[in-house]
Amino acid sequence: MSTEEQDIRFMKMALEEARAAASEGEIPVGAVVVCQGMVIARAHNLTETLTDVTAHAEMQAITAAASYLGGKYLDQCTLYVTLEPCTMCAGAIGWSQLKRLVYGASDDKRGYTLFAPGALHPKTEVVSGILADECGRIVQEFFRKRR
Repeated sequence: MSTEEQDIRFMKMALEEARAAASEGEIPVGAVVVCQGMVIARAHNLTETLTDVTAHAEMQAITAAASYLGGKYLDQCTLYVTLEPCTMCAGAIGWSQLKRLVYGASDDKRGYTLFAPGALHPKTEVVSGILADECGRIVQEFFRKRR
């Protein structure tokens, strides 16, 4: 399986997490952490459930992955997330020394590339736009229903 095919496969899992978030009334962002071809963490936004502004999908996934691995560095891992990380999450991704970040839809209002382009670790490879239309659509539909 090619890298692109793997990226699509794991992004579909992140989309499942985003759908779970939406069904719980959370902003539909999902994340999956993969290490050596194995999913070691899955998460979605829990900011409403936990009444915690830091409970973004990426933060939940990073915490779960670090716990699984028994260490704070994710330098052999890939994080798949449906929406471009915010500045806070990009900082956490940087501190975790993540090997790869793969995200779906860009976030033109709060994405790290706008506010903190240097937040990631210098060795982190970034791939954007994987299933971008589907990833963006789920967020747009969520907010359209809330208005």
